[in-house]
Amino acid sequence: MATIAKDRRWPATDSLARTTLGVATAAVVGSAATTSGSAWYRQLRKPRFQPPPAAFPVAWTLLYADLAFTSALALENAPDPGYAERVQRALAANLVLNAGWTWVFFRAHRLGAATLTAAALTASSADLTRRVAAADPRGRALIAYPAWCAFATVLSAALWRRNRG
Repeated sequence: MATIAKDRRWPATDSLARTTLGVATAAVVGSAATTSGSAWYRQLRKPRFQPPPAAFPVAWTLLYADLAFTSALALENAPDPGYAERVQRALAANLVLNAGWTWVFFRAHRLGAATLTAAALTASSADLTRRVAAADPRGRALIAYPAWCAFATVLSAALWRRNRG
C-alpha cells in the first residue's frame, strides 16, 4: 500500500487554529490594558522617532498573523514531537511576555520594568524565530517580529529616560 506524503506547503488546520487562538488571546489580553488615549500616556515626553499612533495596530496585526502562521508551520514540520513541544513552550512564553508588557507599561506605569520586559520579549522573539526557522525555512519570515520588539525596547528605554521622576 502506498503512503501519502505529508503536504508541507500549508500548516494543518488544527496547528493553525491552536497558534491563532494563542496569538489572538495574547492580543486581546494585551489590548485590554492598552490605554494610549489616557492622560498619563498623553503627558509622557516621547522621542522624535516614536511612530504615529496608527502605526501600532497595523504593525501588530501583521506581526501577529505572521507569528500564528509561521509557528503553525514549525509545529507541522518539526523534525520530531519533542521539537514541536519546545516550539509550543517557546511560543507560550513569548505570548505571556508579549501581553504582559502592555500591563506593565500602560496599567502599572512602570517604564523601567516595561523596558526590561520588552528586552526579554526581544530575546524570546529571537529565540522563537530561530526555532521556527529551523523547523521550516519559511519561518525566517518571522524575523520582523524580534526586529520590531527590539525597536519597542529602544522606544521603551527612551520613554523611561525622558520621563524619570
